[in-house]
Amino acid sequence: MNERLNPSDLAYFRRGETENPRFWRRFGGQPDFRGASVLDVGCGHGSMSIYLAEQGAAEVVGLDLNERLIEFANANLEQNFPHFADRVAFLCLDLKDYPLEPFDYIVSKDTFEHVLDLPGLLEEMSRRLRAGGRVYAGFGPLYNSPFGDHNVVRPPFPIPWAHLLLGDQRVIRRVNRRRREKVSAIQDLGMNRLALADYRRIFEECDLEVVSFQTNRSDKLSGKTLHALSKLPRLEEYFTFNIYCVLEKT
Repeated sequence: MNERLNPSDLAYFRRGETENPRFWRRFGGQPDFRGASVLDVGCGHGSMSIYLAEQGAAEVVGLDLNERLIEFANANLEQNFPHFADRVAFLCLDLKDYPLEPFDYIVSKDTFEHVLDLPGLLEEMSRRLRAGGRVYAGFGPLYNSPFGDHNVVRPPFPIPWAHLLLGDQRVIRRVNRRRREKVSAIQDLGMNRLALADYRRIFEECDLEVVSFQTNRSDKLSGKTLHALSKLPRLEEYFTFNIYCVLEKT
């Protein structure tokens, strides 16, 4: 076995076998990717990119800022999916630095909640879409939802909204006790802290048309319960845990 393909990375990659079809079910179905060009923004280990190739995409480019994950994705492609080598490429690159090549689709899974300049990212996506091309983005948990800290606080046992109850400064002090490189803001931990209203405004103001905007997409009973509670007055912000949206370049 290639030493770069450690078991934990492979196990995480293989979670895509169940997570990728679930991702598309939450949109109500997936596009026909046969012969399409697709840009996968925030590709991580590369599971979605490989899935898109398996669905018949003619070209898939996966971008991520994490060099270690891109190294794994390329090694995994070379070792386990050599038949996709002419159709799939993984690059450690910011989208704004990628050439202005037009794509039919842009896909982003569990990335938007980490992007600090989301309007800027959407602008860059628009510049790399063909007319009529679409962005499919599904992401969460949102910061103000029960576990929106992405397990950063890590109390002795999971406590919903612990990060909100503690407040930013106490969360930062707790995190810094465990880190060599200290942080001074929640955004330094890779979370943009955007509220649900912020996402709605950003999508409405970007130069892509909002085709679909859905929240609390889940097959689990816990997710459906949170969705029901989000309908109560003034509770939507704290019980909305994910967003699945489709944007189109008109």
